[in-house]
Amino acid sequence: MMTIDRLLEKLDPASPILQATFGLERESLRVTEAGTLASTPHPSSLLGSRSFHPYIQTDFSEQQLELITPIASSTQEARRLLGAITDVAGRSIPQDELMWPLSMPPQLREDEIEIAHLENAYELRYRQGLAEKYGKRLQTISGIHYNIELGKDLMTALFEASDFTSLKDFKNALYLKLARNFLRFRWFLTYLYGAAPLAEAGFYDKQVEAPVRSLRNSHHGYVNEEHVHVSFSSLEIYVSDIEAYVNSGDLSAEKEFYSPVRFRGQKRNRDYLEKGITYLELRCFDLNPFDVLGISQETLDTVHLFLLALLWLDDLTDSDAQLQAAYALNDAVALAHPLTPLPPEADSSAILQAMENVIQHFNLSDAYRQLLAQVRATLTEPKLTLAGQLLPHIEKNSLSAFGLAKAKKYRDYAWTAPYALKGYEKMELSTQMLMFDALQKGLHLDILDENDQFLKLWHGQHVEYVKNGNMTSKDNYIIPLAMANKTVTKKILAAADFPVPAGAEFSSLEEGLAYYPLIKDRQIVVKPKSTNFGLGISIFQEPASLEAYRKALEIAFSEDAAVLVEEFIAGTEYRFFVLDGQCEAVLLRVAANVVGDGQHTVRELVAIKNDNPLRGRDHRSPLEIIELGDIELLMLDQQGYGPDDILPAGVKVDLRRNSNISTGGDSIDVTDSMHPSYKELAADMARAMGAWACGVDLIIPDSSAISTKENPNCTCIELNFNPSMYMHTYCAEGPGQSITPKILAKLFPEMD
Repeated sequence: MMTIDRLLEKLDPASPILQATFGLERESLRVTEAGTLASTPHPSSLLGSRSFHPYIQTDFSEQQLELITPIASSTQEARRLLGAITDVAGRSIPQDELMWPLSMPPQLREDEIEIAHLENAYELRYRQGLAEKYGKRLQTISGIHYNIELGKDLMTALFEASDFTSLKDFKNALYLKLARNFLRFRWFLTYLYGAAPLAEAGFYDKQVEAPVRSLRNSHHGYVNEEHVHVSFSSLEIYVSDIEAYVNSGDLSAEKEFYSPVRFRGQKRNRDYLEKGITYLELRCFDLNPFDVLGISQETLDTVHLFLLALLWLDDLTDSDAQLQAAYALNDAVALAHPLTPLPPEADSSAILQAMENVIQHFNLSDAYRQLLAQVRATLTEPKLTLAGQLLPHIEKNSLSAFGLAKAKKYRDYAWTAPYALKGYEKMELSTQMLMFDALQKGLHLDILDENDQFLKLWHGQHVEYVKNGNMTSKDNYIIPLAMANKTVTKKILAAADFPVPAGAEFSSLEEGLAYYPLIKDRQIVVKPKSTNFGLGISIFQEPASLEAYRKALEIAFSEDAAVLVEEFIAGTEYRFFVLDGQCEAVLLRVAANVVGDGQHTVRELVAIKNDNPLRGRDHRSPLEIIELGDIELLMLDQQGYGPDDILPAGVKVDLRRNSNISTGGDSIDVTDSMHPSYKELAADMARAMGAWACGVDLIIPDSSAISTKENPNCTCIELNFNPSMYMHTYCAEGPGQSITPKILAKLFPEMD
């Protein structure tokens, strides 16, 4: 007989022992602020149809969310994905609803539990059958499923160390051993992570003694009827046993077998014999109410180490008898008082030694040694377990007050910085917003390059690639290049008879200075030829001295090898966002400024304004921090002030002439009040450039006047490829306009 034992010992210490893919599934009930079961339907108007949504579903009941992560190459990324999906779900349910953070539900009645309103008739009948068989209350118990597939290189190395000739048979044998050992030592996880110490009054027909470690992981949880016993002695017998129970009517479907571990990767169990097991689903994790996501990073990594230790250990010799004993032991551990030490038969020495051996043999980092040390400490001190930590929070045989307080705390966290996507805050803000909307809509999402803001989105067979939030296949390659070059942009617009400012281009400081006699008495703008975010721009509404002009040129040349000097156009600057020939938003941008109060210096006023939670750095917040750099100080000086002067009450000083949000400006949404003639003009300009997504910057002296072809009443100072979207949505003033959902609707019209 081919052996599956002692393989890890044979591997080279440099083998990729940690290589694996992970997926998490989290169940959570929607409840009201009073802690009762929500009566509202699943928010499909925001979340898209459950018939195709890959990440946010309902489980048994309409009130039970199921959050499903895509496959991740590390536990860290799996948890991060769960964080993002939790964030989307938490902000897609009504704002007066909460996600219940405990595995055991709040106090509820059977008639309050609605079977999920599913479109699939079979799935609906299946759930109706479960309700009749087990009752609806048990179905409200929630938890987390931990999915793991060992990495391809690791699996190959283990296979080569074995005496198996078939990789498929080897994988089946390895996953079967892992499943058996998991069931054998399940009590270990129940002790550490059990977090279901009691049921609220009326949940069980007969009173159950509490507190315990985990009702969910005991025979009081959602388990099969007592007579259903499926053997794990071989894969063939496992498959045959389940099929026999289905044929006899003891199980309505194969998936009704509620084992703490499931084989996954094929539609039918019998397919595992021919095609092989792909991965394992571990179903025994209670929600950790002390963690916003229901499971901590430490738990994910400890369980990964635990699973590797199960591979290090030898397989069972008499699996049916041993697993029957293991089931009884787990039940005893689950139903013990949280502060009770483990019984003598729960001997942890073998599993602890195996975890130590894995760490030593493969030279794992100190982080794993620390995890093991924490496990050892928790085995010694039951109060360190999750159930032990919950004990002080039990009031009047209830955890409702605690659960409600945690749920509200986590709801408040979800709505903190709602412009950001939790876990992905270091990405560009417009990209975060697009990712949020894609996850909400039910588009599949893959981050191809996080630093480069490069995403893959797909629905069915339809794939789209998006960079920086709105750079897509809808724009041809040359258009962004043309818009990046301000000289080219001006020439294209001028040729189409659109109003643009007069000016000249220079490639050296000397050339620029030689131009001074021609502009010394004029209002001018000095700016880099190709730049974004308003960097390097100086504006002179009064004629500039030679010294100030030189300084402005130096600042512009620090951003680009070519510089434009243009006439200053008087009026108010507006940003028009054009998408697919339609103006979707108009923004008035007010240059970085402070208003005096007669008490604080300019420097102090800047600090006070920067304290606004909407302000941050590097375009990760809707508004940017106001700086006091060379440009700002030059601007201040022109108005007769220094940074340490106390500004008189009501006096406003501009710290920039350019009104870019990226240089500290304020954003005011004026979409609804802007005359349609200007919106149409901006859309025409974008069409003239051939741009799909475009920011059009217009200077308008009087926005109440109508723009015509003969008298446009405005000047275009710039077109922007890849225009920021967040500033239109999260404004300093005004209602704001959501752009990213419109981007997705244009890319995937079939989903609307």
